[in-house]
Amino acid sequence: MDVTLSIVIIAAIALAVFLGYKTGINTGIFCIVFAFAIGCFWMGLKPKELIGFWPTSTMFVILAVSLFYNVAAANGTLEKISRSLLYACRKFPGLLPYALFFVAVVLSVMGAAYFTVLAFLAPITLMICEEAKMDKLTGAVAINCGALAGGNFPTAALGVVFRGLMGTAYEAAPELTPVDDFSASLAMFGLAIVSSLIIITVFRFGFKSNRNIGKGVVFEKPAAYDPVQKKTLTLILVMMAVVLVFPVLNLFLSEVPFISYVAGKVDVGLVAFVFAMIALLLKLAPQKEIIAKVPWNTILMIAGAGMLIAVAVKAGTIEMLSNWIGSNVPTWLVPLAFSIVAAVMSFFSSTTGVVCPALFPLIPALAASTGLSPVALFTCTVLGAQSSAISPFSSGGSLILGSCGKEEERNALFNRLLFKAVPISVGICAVYNLIVSFIL
Repeated sequence: MDVTLSIVIIAAIALAVFLGYKTGINTGIFCIVFAFAIGCFWMGLKPKELIGFWPTSTMFVILAVSLFYNVAAANGTLEKISRSLLYACRKFPGLLPYALFFVAVVLSVMGAAYFTVLAFLAPITLMICEEAKMDKLTGAVAINCGALAGGNFPTAALGVVFRGLMGTAYEAAPELTPVDDFSASLAMFGLAIVSSLIIITVFRFGFKSNRNIGKGVVFEKPAAYDPVQKKTLTLILVMMAVVLVFPVLNLFLSEVPFISYVAGKVDVGLVAFVFAMIALLLKLAPQKEIIAKVPWNTILMIAGAGMLIAVAVKAGTIEMLSNWIGSNVPTWLVPLAFSIVAAVMSFFSSTTGVVCPALFPLIPALAASTGLSPVALFTCTVLGAQSSAISPFSSGGSLILGSCGKEEERNALFNRLLFKAVPISVGICAVYNLIVSFIL
């Protein structure tokens, strides 16, 4: 194992993140360039072998899922769902933070991307906070937690990425039995919901500005779903049923051949393409618009980082890091270390594009050597990374700031996001992850 090469690769990953943050250029582009320079000119890989490191499966799933759910974003179905759910909570104004959280979770579970959920809810949330005398930081944390927690659902935008990255992580350790990515993602979703509720409760009852919450808020009844939106909602529900029913049944009835057979054939990416085709045939949204809304920036970031991580795997860097952590960090502190490192990395970079592609490959071998649950380590990494996603330097935090109408309010919220929301969320999540590691 070439230690010098591994150090260079680790430095390249860090430099790619730094340059992406500093220049505003997609981090994935820097990763691809570094993968080319190190892989072909230092390690002697053939160009075709390096290109083969492009994570085709992960890219395919992101493309397919976003293509289908962009239909709901384009024709107003997602916005209608959010307003309808908020109206349904009108009799419990004191529980507004939880209502906002629930709305964000539902939108994310139904396939809306994290950025899309916040784009819809941030302006509405800040307006509701103003009318309901609720602390705006509490509202911001509620929708941010909901968008992230709901996104961890196995068929949701983030969930499909994490499932793909789990599978890729085990490619670096073919001698180990991979975890079931569906059940692992489902556990991650449930644990994320619980941790989010704890964080929201701390903000809801920890700030004096929330004492008069809900007094005077007016919920407007949204208009009825139009025919196009009804068809879109029906397609979303049917697709969720198709991709969920058999995998869930297979968890309990794996001995039934028919269920196992169908569960093995149901792929969320392929199913999403089927339903995207149906939506286009029904003319539920313009094709040009839903293709334009595909998160190409995210795809490029994830794929580019994936290529550089694949070079690290080939060079033995991942194995070296796993051995180092296993030898130098006490076993019971490993989950806490992953949580905090992920939170620090996510403060400046993408969870799906940088943090998880970098840390997930360490987990299989480390779990095997320490006896820790790989699902617990995957969960600690994701929840740790998401705990700092409220940072004003992140896409979600910046979107919330952008929804503030007044410059003075924006500056105040910036400081509160940075110096209150991030430390509180990261601290609570770190303790929570440590407890989870003892349970799983």
